Amino acid sequence: MASRNDGERVLALSLQLTRTHRELRRRVDDLINGIKAADGAAPRVDEELRAHCLAFCGALTTHHRGEDDGLFAELLRERPDLAGTIANLVQDHTLIEGILTRVVELAERTDLDEVGRELDGLAAIMESHFRYEERTLAAALDAGVPDTGWSGPMLSP
Repeated sequence: MASRNDGERVLALSLQLTRTHRELRRRVDDLINGIKAADGAAPRVDEELRAHCLAFCGALTTHHRGEDDGLFAELLRERPDLAGTIANLVQDHTLIEGILTRVVELAERTDLDEVGRELDGLAAIMESHFRYEERTLAAALDAGVPDTGWSGPMLSP
């Protein structure tokens, strides 16, 4: 089991997870607001927004892969009772990955209005997913799941 020092680190990780989610929420909101504000803007603005969109999609994908490959694997070792919860979260990640793929395709070939509509839906799903994840995993993290190096990718949006 985790030492006291590991427990303090893991408690910090549950708070960092919430902060990471907050940053990802902020980034998608900024992107959506930027697209709405750029209605009819110069092509250079469109290109900047596309670049921000692709960067955001990459950051969210990296975060979820870090959870799938690191956090969730460690939680399953320490807390097999969370298997159902983790399966639900992984299923959400698959759904979100599909939306991100569509966002990237749209950003590369169509106008930003379509991207904005897709991002609106993504933001709603992200909100639901993040709230569920924070609610269901915080107690497990706070109880002391050792960080064997899995936290890096998922906490760097």
